[in-house]
Amino acid sequence: MLCPFCRSEDSRVVDSRSGQDGTLIRRRRECTTCNRRFTTSETSILMIIKRSGATEPFSREKVISGVSKACQGRPVNDDDLALLAQRVEETLRSDGQAEVEAQEVGMAILAPLRELDQIAYLRFASVYRSFSTLEDFEGEIALLRAAPSNTANSQAVANDLKSETNSVNARKTLVN
Repeated sequence: MLCPFCRSEDSRVVDSRSGQDGTLIRRRRECTTCNRRFTTSETSILMIIKRSGATEPFSREKVISGVSKACQGRPVNDDDLALLAQRVEETLRSDGQAEVEAQEVGMAILAPLRELDQIAYLRFASVYRSFSTLEDFEGEIALLRAAPSNTANSQAVANDLKSETNSVNARKTLVN
């Protein structure tokens, strides 16, 4: 680390503090040449490798934006979405990799979204996994029913799933 005063490369860390959910470290340093103190900030950047091969920094806002579309009209508030985005980032960072495929981001979203709201999960999964037939929806609904999440409103979610299934069956009848 270069001293901003004398440009010496030799400094020692006097104090360290973490901030911003542990993704930022502030270090108070002292130059061993001129004995002046200065502060540095260190952040770890999680890079996402997109399908095109391009990379970009991970963005909680992009996760929230994508998931909020699936949560439209559902009883999910902004705090729930912020917490979900934080959980997704923590899951991705826990692997210790600096670069993560975009596919892994989507997979990391599915589990917390399922716990948050099963209908929103079904909507997101249908786009993310490219459901192409009614059987894809029916199979996913069957999996949701087989292993219900432990939310407080599981009965309301079960009713919503039943209504969604009836809607899918009605569309299926119209197609045939």
